[in-house]
Amino acid sequence: ASNPGEPLMPLAKVASGGELSRVMLALKKSLTVDAETCVLVFDEIDAGISGRVADVVGRKMRELADHFQVLCISHLPQVAVYADTHFLVEKSGKKSRTESSIRRLSKDESAKEIARLLSGSEVSSSSLANAKHLIQLAHTRKKHKSSEARTR
Repeated sequence: ASNPGEPLMPLAKVASGGELSRVMLALKKSLTVDAETCVLVFDEIDAGISGRVADVVGRKMRELADHFQVLCISHLPQVAVYADTHFLVEKSGKKSRTESSIRRLSKDESAKEIARLLSGSEVSSSSLANAKHLIQLAHTRKKHKSSEARTR
């Protein structure tokens, strides 16, 4: 049901894109519990979310990445900052065709790309500082979570 008191309907009729993304994340997380090896691919898992929820999704993706190979296409800095490695996918028109290219980003390039996600095409010193802060915060949370898991 979309809200309390509303009739039950098929999930496809009442769930937003963001809700469906989170349902898929929960299902994939549940299905991998006893898996020894697994590659998980999430294409725009962040559709329809932002802010705090995006940070939670980023953290959950990070938890999965502690045990499995995770490939995620994201346009939200709150999700992207939790990744160990970033790649930039670019499309360009060549004659009558569209070609895609992909390249691995250095740490500096990753910070600039996160800053671009924060501010658009103009990367300012403040958006770059904010990007570096978000990356450091995610790194600190990742280390804290790892040390917490070792003490259990």
